[in-house]
Amino acid sequence: MTQQPLSGIRVLDLSRILAAPWASQMLGDFGAEVIKVERPGKGDDSRNFGPPFVKDTEGNDDSTLSPMYISANRNKKSITVDLSKPEGQELIRKLAAESDILLENYKVGDLKRYGLDYDSLKEINPRLIYCSVTGFGQTGPYRFRPGYDGIFQAMGGMMSTTGIGQGMPGAGPMKVGVSIGDILTGMYAYSAIMTALYHRDQVSNEGQHIDIALLDSVIAAMSHHAAVYLGTGELPQRLGTTGGGGVPSQLFHCADGDLMVVAGNDQQYQRLCGVLGRPDLATDERFVTNRLRAQNRLVLMPILDELFAARKMQDLYEGLEEVGVPAGPVYAFDQVFDDPQVKARANMVEVPHPVAGTIKLGTNPIRLSKTPITEYVAPPMIGQHTDSVLQEVLGLSAEEMQHLRDAKVI
Repeated sequence: MTQQPLSGIRVLDLSRILAAPWASQMLGDFGAEVIKVERPGKGDDSRNFGPPFVKDTEGNDDSTLSPMYISANRNKKSITVDLSKPEGQELIRKLAAESDILLENYKVGDLKRYGLDYDSLKEINPRLIYCSVTGFGQTGPYRFRPGYDGIFQAMGGMMSTTGIGQGMPGAGPMKVGVSIGDILTGMYAYSAIMTALYHRDQVSNEGQHIDIALLDSVIAAMSHHAAVYLGTGELPQRLGTTGGGGVPSQLFHCADGDLMVVAGNDQQYQRLCGVLGRPDLATDERFVTNRLRAQNRLVLMPILDELFAARKMQDLYEGLEEVGVPAGPVYAFDQVFDDPQVKARANMVEVPHPVAGTIKLGTNPIRLSKTPITEYVAPPMIGQHTDSVLQEVLGLSAEEMQHLRDAKVI
């Protein structure tokens, strides 16, 4: 088996819910040993985010197997430690001394009360890369505030540019369906950790503290929308499904389904008109160039809407594919995972699970030619690896383990 890129890297994961666990999952995918620390008896809060829950082998809902938890915790080990107890805090310190990376998403200052903040742990392990993920960051007037994904989609400008087009019936700010602020933050955290790891191993031989905020991540991800305001002073408008890739670039309702079409240049627009049986629209002086089509959008769109509504979605999809006009049907997830391209790219894998029998997981989209991901391990049960990790990493004896268990530390 090919050695994974992060083989030999140990991650102590004190995080919960989605953003930071998404980052540690990425580390685990590429071979790092990720030790997820959970509360005894309860575990990660996201285990209880349901219904729905994944069913066990008897067909019953398992309340520790929520889709939220499953989505962000593959390729990890789980141990249970009560951080409120001094002996639990000492276990974390000992594990931090043996780790390369620590992730946490506690409120600012919470871990300092336990002597588990970066300044305390770097004295034990100067090479430790310590990543703190919070809603508002470690500095600023809001640093002590709690928050969830939707709050940061609202405050970061994302909701202001998402939703039904300005002036249309039902228009108004709208949350993106997935917890995209969490996912973006997890990706930024993963990138930051890898950068700090390279710096430690190639430059300084020292770890460092990483401060990642959901609000910062959402604002940064607004990219060209933010650039419109910063560069021109104009506020970006909600455009519904309309994008910036050309005109037309939007969703069309066909006779039996919906189709997203992006005619990104004049040539693609001309070919679109041919497929729709209206080549005259390609030579109409109002629509010849993209700039003219944008200026006359309110004239062009009703014409195109009527043409799409009269045709079957699959016929148009195939016709546009033949002439090289980008288009895609609007899928529900049963259609997503049944698409031949998705199957060919192995975006889903089925793996063994101790309670469910088998479980289906989404896969990592990164494909490395020399060191591909070769194994997906199901998200762990609560405390599944407590004994093995504490014995193998810290060398605890059976008597010490029993003492900790009797004291409800683990």
